Amino acid sequence: MTDARHALIIANDRYTDQGLKKLKAPARDAAALEKVLHDPQIGAFEVEVVHNASADLMRRRIQGFFKDRRRADTLLLHFSCHGLKSESGELYFAASDTEPPLLAATAVPSQFVRSCMSVTRAGRTVLFLDCCYGGAFSRGSSSVRASGDVNVLESFAKDEPVSGRGWAVITASDSMEYAFEGDELADDSSGPRPSVFTHAVVEGLETGEADLDADGKVSLDDLYEYVYRQVQEQNPHQTPKKAAELHGELHLAHSRRGRIKIAAIPSPPSLQTALNSDDILTRQGAVLELQKRLHHTELPLAEGARQHLEEVARNDIQQIAVMASDALSKIRLAPSPDHLDFGVVQKGSAPHKQSVTMHGPPLARHCVAQPKQSWLRVDPTGTGLEVRVDTAAEGRLSGDIALKGVAEETVIHVEAEVTPAHGPRPTEPETGPAKDSTTPPHGTDGKRETVVIEPSRIPARPKTPPGTTPQVNRTDRRAPALAGAALALAVAAIGTLVLAIQRAVAALMERGEAGLYGNVEDNIREHGALTPLTVCLITGAVALVAGAVARHDVGARQEHYTRQAASTTHTLTSIAQGLAIPALVLAVLAGIAYLVGSPHW
Repeated sequence: MTDARHALIIANDRYTDQGLKKLKAPARDAAALEKVLHDPQIGAFEVEVVHNASADLMRRRIQGFFKDRRRADTLLLHFSCHGLKSESGELYFAASDTEPPLLAATAVPSQFVRSCMSVTRAGRTVLFLDCCYGGAFSRGSSSVRASGDVNVLESFAKDEPVSGRGWAVITASDSMEYAFEGDELADDSSGPRPSVFTHAVVEGLETGEADLDADGKVSLDDLYEYVYRQVQEQNPHQTPKKAAELHGELHLAHSRRGRIKIAAIPSPPSLQTALNSDDILTRQGAVLELQKRLHHTELPLAEGARQHLEEVARNDIQQIAVMASDALSKIRLAPSPDHLDFGVVQKGSAPHKQSVTMHGPPLARHCVAQPKQSWLRVDPTGTGLEVRVDTAAEGRLSGDIALKGVAEETVIHVEAEVTPAHGPRPTEPETGPAKDSTTPPHGTDGKRETVVIEPSRIPARPKTPPGTTPQVNRTDRRAPALAGAALALAVAAIGTLVLAIQRAVAALMERGEAGLYGNVEDNIREHGALTPLTVCLITGAVALVAGAVARHDVGARQEHYTRQAASTTHTLTSIAQGLAIPALVLAVLAGIAYLVGSPHW
């Protein structure tokens, strides 16, 4: 179930045929791309680089790259070389030993690459083509005379892969016209350079600027949009193109820009083994345990559980994937309120304030707040964040604060109306913000600051309002009490089971002494063996339910319990389960034996 990521970079800049131009960029670009893709904090790919290889070696490496993959794998193939078109219009990738008159024998056809992509079992496949289709031949070369359009995407978008969840092709340019008239090369001197495209890819991933929606991940769409803009700015004659058949969003890399970064602690090996078990019940139990770890106060542990649950939600069967998705839904960002209306405020007045409370487990409360407008101010508080409005400019203000967590993002919408100082008297905001005349407006330079909201700053209990008597939070005792009740019920189930067995044995012995004319049903009823058996079934079931409710309450309301209370609850419920489950199993078997055997005794 491990999501493996593999990349193959093919860079050819030296060619045996004197007619093919030598390229300056491929070697340097390949090294830069390898570094950023291999970086565990960015791409986390296993990268292989093939430099100035022959056509035979290129075909071997390409076929081997796509062979023996798994559905959870993501593959990325990058070409940086000359692209050539045969007289029949087929696209070829030039190798170091390519002879232009013999393309079929000495170059790698695009059809071969497309075939390898079509039969691979990898779930996601991405192909980057940074190839120069114009000016491929040196001046004075008469080895090939060709003209016309090179429709690159048409060479790859004909067949949908047999297996997997999707593929994508991004090319530095799609259709370039090149022609040779005698010994003169009739191409545009400002034609595309391969380094422009790959440099944009590397820069976008390395700096995180390609994370256009600032969600902490660089998707395929993000990267394409970023590269398209960068290439067009540097060379208007070059237009990157994209074709894709994808199910869902494909994330190529992590972004260091404006994202929550938590160094995850992997789940224990025993739990990971359970996740890979062939037994469905074992995997379900592992998902339940991950759900508990997801609510842990130690964020690295919770993040490790979240990453494992995401793998399960993507790759397991529907029944278990739904369980994992439901568990992940519990860590969604939950700001309250998510809409702030400051009403009418006067220009130049002290900044008005409103508070937003973050709800949910610690992992859900850990997020980044990014104001989208320069007039918004955000500061972290003990329960979430404080929002202020800069009243320097008049007019109707409407903006958003983007909250970005480890799993998702949401928006807090803010509205206000700033009137002239001599205008109508300002109305009080809905939540009654406190005016602070001693706090000067800050951030007047128009910059939007990013604020990190730490869950550790949120107190375990709400503050007691002034003038009121502090009250004990009864939920602090509810889970341990339920766990104790569950244990008592489990012990009662064991006791009643033992009593039922004793009475059943006495009834069977009496039936044996009665001989031919005895009736086991009469003996069992006379000794009252069915009553404790029924009580055992009821108390055992109630014990399991009470234990499950107690553990759920500790997980869902972890901030209301001390570590000792949570530990006591887990210990008591575990013992209760260990007693109640065997009691229930034996009671059910005894009941079945009675129903099946009594007519024959």
